[in-house]
Amino acid sequence: MTGKYDHNLDAKGRLIVPAGIRKELGDACYVTLSFEHCLCIYSEEAWAAFQDKVNALPQTQTQGLRVLFANTARCDFDAQGRILVPQALRNFVGLGKNVTIIGFSNHAEIWDSDEYAEIEKKSLSLDNLATIWKDLRI
Repeated sequence: MTGKYDHNLDAKGRLIVPAGIRKELGDACYVTLSFEHCLCIYSEEAWAAFQDKVNALPQTQTQGLRVLFANTARCDFDAQGRILVPQALRNFVGLGKNVTIIGFSNHAEIWDSDEYAEIEKKSLSLDNLATIWKDLRI
């Protein structure tokens, strides 16, 4: 998934997922916490692959994932292409009305727009991009 889209959460916590990303997600998706200050959106296929990795781990290594699964919501798209982002998840990452949705490889991320703008301001430079390309050996 790729791209950056600015959208708004409505008063009920519904979010229009951009058509390009929605097409890649399918009919439903999973919204969960990230190790960063954002939420991640996975397709059913990508979430199943994640679960397969978790299921392959010894149970003693999976206890820390309990809170991740407890704070994951399966979301169906309504006729307008919206999902309901649960209040607890919005609160955890501090989402306001204005959000930025970015495509990032096999998932999308939902960021508070002001916070994402700061990240992009710090990261979007020719020197940083050169380092990224160099590290990827492309």
